[in-house]
Amino acid sequence: MSETFRLQPLEIEEYRLENGLRVVLNRDMAVPVVALAVYYDVGSRNEREDRTGFAHLFEHMMFQGSANVPKAGHFQHIMKAGGTMNGTTSSERTNYFETLPANQLPLGLWLESDRMRSLAVTQENLDNQREAVKEEKRLRYDNQPYGQIFDLINEMVYKNFANSHSTIGSMDHLDAASVEDVQEFFRIYYAPNNAVLVLSGAFETETAKQLVETYFGDIPSQPLPPSLDVAEPEEVAANYREWEDKLAPFPAFLLGWKIPQRRTPESHALYLAGKLLYDGDSSRLYQKLVKGEESVIQLFGFTDERRGPSSIFVGAIPKPEKDLSKIRETIMHEIQDLAANGPTPDEMQKLHNQLINDAVRMRQSSMTRAQQIAEFALYDGNPAIINNELDELLSVSPDAIRTTVDKFLNTENRALLDIVPAGKG
Repeated sequence: MSETFRLQPLEIEEYRLENGLRVVLNRDMAVPVVALAVYYDVGSRNEREDRTGFAHLFEHMMFQGSANVPKAGHFQHIMKAGGTMNGTTSSERTNYFETLPANQLPLGLWLESDRMRSLAVTQENLDNQREAVKEEKRLRYDNQPYGQIFDLINEMVYKNFANSHSTIGSMDHLDAASVEDVQEFFRIYYAPNNAVLVLSGAFETETAKQLVETYFGDIPSQPLPPSLDVAEPEEVAANYREWEDKLAPFPAFLLGWKIPQRRTPESHALYLAGKLLYDGDSSRLYQKLVKGEESVIQLFGFTDERRGPSSIFVGAIPKPEKDLSKIRETIMHEIQDLAANGPTPDEMQKLHNQLINDAVRMRQSSMTRAQQIAEFALYDGNPAIINNELDELLSVSPDAIRTTVDKFLNTENRALLDIVPAGKG
């Protein structure tokens, strides 16, 4: 099935404004909706060691108003127009996105251009958004069982500060930040020549181009941000750590491996290996640990794909009285089996069906299309990769999966974080 399956290529047109803004248009008239995605080339990887948390702070600041939009006005305009919107921060980028009825495209472009041009970086906004970030950290990290474990394992996997520190950052650093620090960060990273704008959905191309030029064309470019070194040694930073979690009801553990950067042949093979190991109810580890041994309350795993060295994580919360080391043995046994024998023909067929299903579903959402196109444009310099990626993944051989798992996962070069409830270390 997979060998003959071909998706219709998406219509992709890419160009630049004179100020350096990269614009990608994906016209699709199937539904009278348009999605806008603005991706700024700034994430936690770009932060100074004494100013962590700035990329995420800015995600909050971007909703605090600009020259022509009052505080919280962005939300109100989008909601009243029948749209949805949000923004997120990662190690790699900060993004902002809206889905709107097609006739509201001018509104979306006006809102995004106004804050790119004239964000209100004031002492008052800095103070209240600092407090909002602190509250988010308390709710999502400090006061949640297991809330800090992914930040901790990143520090164990990566040695380079650009890669290892958390996106939420240090509250002390945010407290020490002046409004001048924040204005400088905005000037450097929130420039049109450091951003990608993607439109996906129902629009007339020439009209869209005129609107983009009208709203974004006169925003001045800035000198490019400082260059960034995300290089890593092959070995992980630390092999073992025990962490006492005062809120955890049960012990847990998390394993982490360092793997090559995204969009390399090895990273494709490891992404597929991850799907075989932990993605969904039919995955090997779910079948073994949840269905078979019935030894875990929760199993989790994911591939953190980055432009530099990346990682794979697998972890579990065992049922009471279940042996953590036995569960880890099962995980390593499945990795060893995949490294020795590779995936079975049945697993490959299931994998291909999953990949095709995922690709078809992705294309049905203008917002998912816009975000994927923006990632390929920003990270890889080529938005048209969206038309090749399924073929690339379908062409990965069972033997490539086997050898890559053997090289990167079937190894002692991994981090183990043991999480113990308070007083049980």
